[in-house]
Amino acid sequence: MRNIVLSIICCFIAIAMHGQNLSPEVSAFVKVKGPAVALTHVRIIDETGAAPRDDQTVVLSNGKISSVGDSSSASIPQNFQTLDLHDHTVIPGLVGMHDHLFYPMGDAIFGEMGFSFPRLYLAAGVTTIRTGGSLEPYTDLEIKRAIDSGKMPGPHMHVTGPYLEGKGTFALQLFQLSGPDEAVRMVNYWLDEGVDNFKAYNFITADELSAAIKAAHKRGAKVTGHLCSIGFREAAALGIDDLEHGLLVDTEFFPWKKPGECPNTPKDMDFYSHLDIQSGPVHDMILDLVKRHVAVTSTLPVFEVEVPGRPSIQQRVLDALSPDARAAFLDDKVRMGDTARLRRIYGTDVSPVVGAFKKEMEFENAFVKAGGTLLAGEDPTGIGGVLAGFGDQREVELLVEAGFTPLEAIRIATFNGAQYLGEADTIGSIAAGKRADLVVTKGDPSKKIEDIENVEIVFKDGIGYDSAKLIESVRGVAGSR
Repeated sequence: MRNIVLSIICCFIAIAMHGQNLSPEVSAFVKVKGPAVALTHVRIIDETGAAPRDDQTVVLSNGKISSVGDSSSASIPQNFQTLDLHDHTVIPGLVGMHDHLFYPMGDAIFGEMGFSFPRLYLAAGVTTIRTGGSLEPYTDLEIKRAIDSGKMPGPHMHVTGPYLEGKGTFALQLFQLSGPDEAVRMVNYWLDEGVDNFKAYNFITADELSAAIKAAHKRGAKVTGHLCSIGFREAAALGIDDLEHGLLVDTEFFPWKKPGECPNTPKDMDFYSHLDIQSGPVHDMILDLVKRHVAVTSTLPVFEVEVPGRPSIQQRVLDALSPDARAAFLDDKVRMGDTARLRRIYGTDVSPVVGAFKKEMEFENAFVKAGGTLLAGEDPTGIGGVLAGFGDQREVELLVEAGFTPLEAIRIATFNGAQYLGEADTIGSIAAGKRADLVVTKGDPSKKIEDIENVEIVFKDGIGYDSAKLIESVRGVAGSR
């Protein structure tokens, strides 16, 4: 009896402590307060390597998973809140590895979505993000602090420093490095400010990239890159940790590329669509990346949105966008399929982006089969229409289209990201002792991957957030703030 009383007292103390940590703004979206919760009769996709398991009970206590087991034998303390989740599936929280907080505003200017994007990421089941490049790093850091302190709803954040960019950038908001010394200074300054990783960009020189990588590694930080002046194999030799987007930004195969220069031609996609993935230079590049343990981040949604005829534009995306952002996106989507434009640029009525998109999928599949580590992201840029969270879900669906099984795709979007971030002991799979970052979806994404969109509750640190309320709170706002 005494133990039962103590258990109840401890539970109420923990609940009170949780309540004190959440502002009214955040509490408004809490559906399951916890911290003592049992998810019963649920299907588990745990990403530990096990097959999906039906009729399981997951017990959450004080922000962590305390046990996972068959519902028939599960022991649930009387004071725990119990949710009956028949016909639902629980997966680990998604780990978005190319999840900016900004969105294209036109004319190569990007606006910070500090209000809408954190909410959308969390609503879609993305419980951890790497920003994958920051335009307003101080803003990103302050958003992270506000989320961590319970003042704002949103995911756990790994903030990337400002882009490490060289001379010649297309974006006015990017600082341009003047040499290796400045790259080192920039890395050290922003590590001191609180970022924990970096992203190199199109026009960086090999000397600048090498200096940045060495400076970051010296302090335990990693460097990824969306590169153009430097090819993947050269970047791998310099020690880069990750490469963004995959094949469709690697310029090393262009016969017209000059060393250290970012080539500019409107027919890039046509060239990519004819590359041989299974043998020759591209295959050799894949093997080199695997040998050097360089990861690749897949961002299929940002490419798909420029493919004429796909994807089907979801009403939830249009509903979330501001009127101006919605109109701009729909106009650009029509432009992508304009046959007169295609004929003028490519000499054909069929966009070569179609073939290049399929080639990117083939590349990612071949990279994983060769032993490479594929990460998942969305990149909410391009022509717009790729929105925080929704794009992460679409990324998982597109990985299945690329040839991965649903379980493999979910693992890429959960465990692989956690492992890259050095957090696999804490997140990325469902097991006792891990952080209670979980997604409750209606249906079975192991059989129908589209069910990954049917998110009802997102647990972050054991607190269950109402997905529908978070999405509704940004209706007509995304693309403006």
